[in-house]
Amino acid sequence: MTDRSRSPYRSGRRGPGKGGGQPGRPAPAPGTAVRRVAYDVLRAVQERDAYANLLLPAKLKDRGLDGRDAALATELTYGTLRRQGTYDAILDACVDRSLSSVDAEVLPLLRLGAHQLLSTKIPPHAAVSATVNVARRAVGQHRARFANAVLRKVGARDLEAWTGIVAPDRTADPAGHLAVVHSHPRWVVEALAAALGDDLAGGLAETESLLAAHNERPGVTLLAKPGRASVADLVEGGAQAARYSPHAAYLAEGDPALVREVRQRRAAVQDEASQMVALALARVRAKGADARWLDACAGPGGKSALLAGLAGQRDARLLSAEVQPARAGLVASAVERSVRDAARVVVADSTRPAWRDGAFDRVLADVPCTGLGALRRRPEARWRRTPETAGELAPLQTALLERALDAARPGGVVAYVTCSPHLPETSGIVEPVLAARADAELLRAADHLPEVDGVAAGRDGMYAQFWPHRHGTDAMFLALIRKRG
Repeated sequence: MTDRSRSPYRSGRRGPGKGGGQPGRPAPAPGTAVRRVAYDVLRAVQERDAYANLLLPAKLKDRGLDGRDAALATELTYGTLRRQGTYDAILDACVDRSLSSVDAEVLPLLRLGAHQLLSTKIPPHAAVSATVNVARRAVGQHRARFANAVLRKVGARDLEAWTGIVAPDRTADPAGHLAVVHSHPRWVVEALAAALGDDLAGGLAETESLLAAHNERPGVTLLAKPGRASVADLVEGGAQAARYSPHAAYLAEGDPALVREVRQRRAAVQDEASQMVALALARVRAKGADARWLDACAGPGGKSALLAGLAGQRDARLLSAEVQPARAGLVASAVERSVRDAARVVVADSTRPAWRDGAFDRVLADVPCTGLGALRRRPEARWRRTPETAGELAPLQTALLERALDAARPGGVVAYVTCSPHLPETSGIVEPVLAARADAELLRAADHLPEVDGVAAGRDGMYAQFWPHRHGTDAMFLALIRKRG
């Protein structure tokens, strides 16, 4: 964290605050307004762990930015977050003292300027001048001069030249090299390499492909809620039928909210891998009754929306449980008007369930996790965790899987799902739980995903693991477990 008290760049005179100007000053030019939105989001992410995907749309609306301006603000925000680690290594070489001594208010400006200079087609003089204009309004003239000086040093070389200088040698330190070049913490690079089974001695070639995929702008995938919309409806509106899910379509461009079916809540944005893990649970052959389904960690409701439609088509019923009331409200909205009104939503803690054991035929436990599988969409997540904090969720993940198994009847099936490929959150949870129980057996998950190549993972290929660089999806993990009886 930045130690403001030691910063050599602090001015005794404070600049204007977040408001973007002082009385008597002219309104900012459009280019400055766009960069001010990006800066405000970057600063909020850094200082209070705000979520860019939630804050940015609100900022754009508040500042009245749309069209090209909104698109540029979005690119500047997400591009800077994705490449933050690379830019920090370069900035550290351009600051006379340690980068950790730079004010917390200034650092997002330097990263924002570096992104424009090194990864966009914005002319260098425009990138520097517009960013310095934001600095004058946001942090004052003194620190704006400092930002100007640093960014001029950054602009003296291109990205390839800079990474050749600041990145460790690939042969001597492949993980360290990839961490700088592809902007991930070293521990994340090593964790992803372990999940892929990629060998350090081989230079981590597949790991590099994955890291590169994390830094690409992801496409938008839509879910046509079963019984309420069809893929044909979405294709008619300009989308393209998806590769794997029979309920998915890709939106090449434009705002999903402008799609008729999305406006009518008959379709929603949902990653294709998220759809496929829910479909896999629904595809397992039921032994006996198939009338009662449970989504034990339902918020914000994407998988519940799919399961509710499938359940309704089979005359089954879905109970969607969510511990946080606000998220339970999102689930209720997602499943509203499902086929046969199949879903019910409850505010409940699934580690201390209100339902009796053995009550359900199918159970989905999509547990809270580090989110390392969704780094394309939430690039800031890579900077929020450390090796120490990454394991903090393990007791909760274990408890949720154990209670999910308790909730399933003999012959029923449980899907354990994470949006993370990190081994301590995937097989590291499943295997100890199953080893301690005689009433559960692992099913081969890939057998229920026949349309997806290269998804089998883990010991004997019993798990399913999606990957951005292989499948164009988030890195969703799935274990399917049958309750013995």
